Amino acid sequence: MSQLKQEITLLGGIGQMSTTLLGTGLFMVPAIAASIAGEQILWAWCALLIAICPIAITFASLGKRYPNAGGASFFVRQAFGSRLEKAIALLFISVIPVGVPAAIAIAGGFAQQFLPSFFSHPIASQLFVVALLMVVNFSGSKSSSRLQTFIAIGIILLVVSFVASSDINSADFLPSTASSIEIAPITQAIAVMFWCFVGIEAFAHMGEEFKRPERDYPIAILVGCLLAGAVYYAFSVVVLEHHAFGTQALNTASVPFIAEQLFGTQAKWIISIVGFLACFATINLYTQSLSRMIWSLAREYRPNSAAARVSIKGVPTAATLIVGATLTVSCVFGYWSGIDIDVFLTLANGIFVVIYLFAMWSAVRLLTGGVKSSPCFHWLYASSCYFQLV
Repeated sequence: MSQLKQEITLLGGIGQMSTTLLGTGLFMVPAIAASIAGEQILWAWCALLIAICPIAITFASLGKRYPNAGGASFFVRQAFGSRLEKAIALLFISVIPVGVPAAIAIAGGFAQQFLPSFFSHPIASQLFVVALLMVVNFSGSKSSSRLQTFIAIGIILLVVSFVASSDINSADFLPSTASSIEIAPITQAIAVMFWCFVGIEAFAHMGEEFKRPERDYPIAILVGCLLAGAVYYAFSVVVLEHHAFGTQALNTASVPFIAEQLFGTQAKWIISIVGFLACFATINLYTQSLSRMIWSLAREYRPNSAAARVSIKGVPTAATLIVGATLTVSCVFGYWSGIDIDVFLTLANGIFVVIYLFAMWSAVRLLTGGVKSSPCFHWLYASSCYFQLV
C-alpha cells in the first residue's frame, strides 16, 4: 500500500473548487432562474450566497481537521462509526453510473461542435470525453489542478468580456428596490440555483493531497465558493441586460445567444470550447473524487488489494480504471436505453442532498467547543439544512 502525493497548492485548489461549481451551471442556471424571478434573481443570488456559507464553512472546518481521501464518509466515520461510513461511501460511489454519465453527455454535446466529423455521433463524443478523463487523471493531481486553474481563468475572462462588451454600468449590479421584492419567486429561483453549489462534497476527497491542508484547504473552499458566486452574479446581470431568458431555447442557449449578439457568429466555436472545458472540469474532479473514495475504502478495509495501491505519480490506478470502465458502460447503456438525462440528474441530486445532510450532522458532533455551542453555528446549521431540502 502507498500514499497519495501532497501536490495541490492553494491556487490549484481554488481553481478546482471554482470550476467544479461553475461547470454546466453557468450555461443554464442563471437564465432558468431569471425566467422564474426576473430582475429579483440578484436578490436570490445574495440570499443563496449567505445560505451556502454554513455548508462551505462546515466542509472547510472538517477538511482542515480531518484531511482524508474518504471525504464526507470519513467525517461520518469519525462522528458515527464505520458502519454508517460504508453506507455513505457506497452512496457516493453510486454517482458513478448515475450522475457523471449525464454530465459527460452534456460535455459531449459541446465537443461535437469542434471535433472532427468522426465524433459527430453522441456515443463517440462521450467515449472521447471518458478517454480524456483517464488521460488527465493518470497525469496526477498536480497536473489536473493546473488544468482546472487555467479553465477557471478562461471562464472568468469569458464573463468579464461579456460584462465589458455590454451596456452595463455599476447600477445594474445592484438588486432591485426593496419595495418590489416578492419572496415566492426568489425562493423558487434559489431552489434551482442551489445546484450550482453541488460539488463541495466532491472537493472534500482532495483534502489529503494538499501540500498544506490545514491552511490551504479551507481557504480553497471558501475562496472558490465566493469566486464562483461572483461569476454567477455577474453573468446573471449580463443575462438580464440582454434578455437572454424566458423560453426553453433561450434558457439552454443563453451563452451562445449573448456571444452572438456581442461578437457575431464567429464566436460560436469559442463558446463551444469554453462550454466543453467548463463541463469537463466538473466531471474531472468527480472522477478524481470517486477514485479516491474507492481507494480510501480499499486502504482501510483491504490494504493489500490492488485497489489500495497508487502509481509513482500518486494516482490510485486500479480505482481510476474502475471508475473509467463504469463510466464507459454507463454511457453506452444510457445512450442505447434512451433514458432522459433529467432522470439521472434527479437521482444524483438526491444522493448529494443525503451526503450533505450527513456531513452537517457529523459537524454537529465533531466541531466541539465554542463553534458548536454558539447560537450562530446552530443558525447556520439549520439554514443549510433548510436550503438543502428546498
